[in-house]
Amino acid sequence: MSRKATFALLTVALLVFTLPTAAVTTLYVSPEGNDAWSGRLQTPDASGTDGPLATPAGARGRVRELKAAGGLPEGGIRVELAPGTYFLKEPFVLAAEDGGAPDKPVVYAASEKGTAVLCGGAVVDTFTPVTDAAVLDRLDEGARPNVIQADLKALGIADFGSPAGGGMELYFRGKPMILSRWPNEGFTAIQTVVVEDGHKIHGIKGSKTGIFTYEGDRPSRWVREKDGWLHGYWFWDWSDQRQKIAEISPEKSQIRLEEPYHNYGYRPKQWYYAYNMLSEIDQPGEWYVDREAGVLYFWPPEPVQPGDVLVSVLPQMVTATDLEHLTLHGLVLDCSRGLMLDVTGGAGVRVAACTFRNGGGNAVSVSGDKAHTVFGCHIYQMGGGGISLSGGNRETLTGAGHLAENNHIHDYGRWYRMYQAGIRMSGVGIRAAYNLIHDAPHIGIIFGGNNHAIQFNEIHHVCLESNDAGAIYAGRNWTMRGTGIEYNYLHDIQGYLDKGCVGVYLDDMYCGTHIRGNVFYKVTRAAFIGGGRDCSVTNNIFVDCNPALHVDARALGWAHQHADDWITEAETKGTLSGIRYKEPPYSDTYANLADILEHEPKAPEGNYIARNICLGGKWDEIEDKAREYLTLENNLADVDPLFVDREKLDFRLKEDSPAFAIGFEAIPVEKIGLFEHPD
Repeated sequence: MSRKATFALLTVALLVFTLPTAAVTTLYVSPEGNDAWSGRLQTPDASGTDGPLATPAGARGRVRELKAAGGLPEGGIRVELAPGTYFLKEPFVLAAEDGGAPDKPVVYAASEKGTAVLCGGAVVDTFTPVTDAAVLDRLDEGARPNVIQADLKALGIADFGSPAGGGMELYFRGKPMILSRWPNEGFTAIQTVVVEDGHKIHGIKGSKTGIFTYEGDRPSRWVREKDGWLHGYWFWDWSDQRQKIAEISPEKSQIRLEEPYHNYGYRPKQWYYAYNMLSEIDQPGEWYVDREAGVLYFWPPEPVQPGDVLVSVLPQMVTATDLEHLTLHGLVLDCSRGLMLDVTGGAGVRVAACTFRNGGGNAVSVSGDKAHTVFGCHIYQMGGGGISLSGGNRETLTGAGHLAENNHIHDYGRWYRMYQAGIRMSGVGIRAAYNLIHDAPHIGIIFGGNNHAIQFNEIHHVCLESNDAGAIYAGRNWTMRGTGIEYNYLHDIQGYLDKGCVGVYLDDMYCGTHIRGNVFYKVTRAAFIGGGRDCSVTNNIFVDCNPALHVDARALGWAHQHADDWITEAETKGTLSGIRYKEPPYSDTYANLADILEHEPKAPEGNYIARNICLGGKWDEIEDKAREYLTLENNLADVDPLFVDREKLDFRLKEDSPAFAIGFEAIPVEKIGLFEHPD
């Protein structure tokens, strides 16, 4: 651009920013407020007859009144929440009438970012020592002088939910405490299955019946427990389930679970732990609630002070349905049993600089319609996942335009361990960019659908409790194509007990995905094409990955049944997974899809691997049957590419790197991950 053009643009920009703008109408909310007041004053007046509102719901009512009286004010409406905690007695519900317009948004914002807390829990301050002899007898000897109790029913809390999930949790000074369990860390294992019923999956023997033996005598102390549960990975390391104990037989060293049994069955050496038992409170931070009596038992990490203990009460905190141009800014959502924020339908909802913590489910769910944004949020200690985005139309390939950007998401999947992602994307045309995702038992980003963009994210230390898992995952579809996975940094991802997992996992014949310009460091099976077609792996850096690349031909072998089913559907209905793939827009958008049945559909055709750098570890793991269908060219393996500083993990290339001779393009590593923003 010329200097003259630049100056002209700057002049226009200055004129725009100096034009007068309509004043925003502000409503104030404060813990010291009153919902009978006007909300137009930031603090109570001298007479005590007017001042700020007391609750977000009160502010919502005033917004509706303003709109009913004369429409949206010029400049929109800002609801400003003063520092403090706002305990929600019921979910905060926003409907179509609560939204704004493009130039007149409705904004709910903290006066100071991170100081206004919407809380879905209740404070428990009524603790007393345990004196009941029967209870003391069941407690571990070391716990007896340390455990305190509180009558929750006396506080009006009588619904505790189920130990299977979605129930009450306890937090101490903002941290989730541990529902009593054994072992305190890690797992124990099934010794043998009792019922030999011939059950097999892929040749692996097990039992459909949930009766098995255990080692040692620890379970004998659970015989008196009325509501003991086990959480196990009963057959596969990617499928967990919580199941109630039906019977313990110490004389046989057997446990029988309540039906229905786990869908995949049970097999020896699979791992589990026991929980929700009074007798297993044996360390600071553990708790248990007697659901019949309504009594909470807790061994606090430190002496309890007023306000230290919260229990989650609300199943959901905030819903926004079919509304447009709403912004939530700088708020903290804390302590719920389930989903914290649910955005359904509408357009242009923006969630910025908010904190989501201590939820029992996901932090944010966005579904339907278009152009919703989750930006610059901090999400942690969630029982489920982080952000779920779905939208667009797969029949027409119309994009949703949803965006998850610059979010820090970590320590999620506390309760629901598997398939709870930091970011979930489904539908068409969704972007996840510049996010930092780490410390989770399973997936970092999971996607399904078409034409998504996964860019400039940093992901590390995920898949900590599973091996058949991926930091970025999609699977089992021939028509979900067009997603680009570009310029991400994946590192330190090696699976449960460091036994290996996957970086970018295109599972079970997933097709048409492009892995380009990423940096992988210490990732097992960093780029994985599991029998799919028309995928590319280009211009990536792999360091100490074992292996860097995996390609197989599973649909020609053990996974043929899935492909056979798709072929039958295509031949009888003219569709693949319900999509009319031979017609526009699919036939126009994806060149190799319309005639897929004419080109060995079960073969991994059309995959392209080129211009990658691999140093350390192992370059490839390619099944022989897949190699003949693969284009593999101009890769630099086991040749020093001349990084700027490998020891300091600076994987930029020096100017004289031999990688440039094969057409490698410099990766903008300095742009990857979180960035500073005035929000």
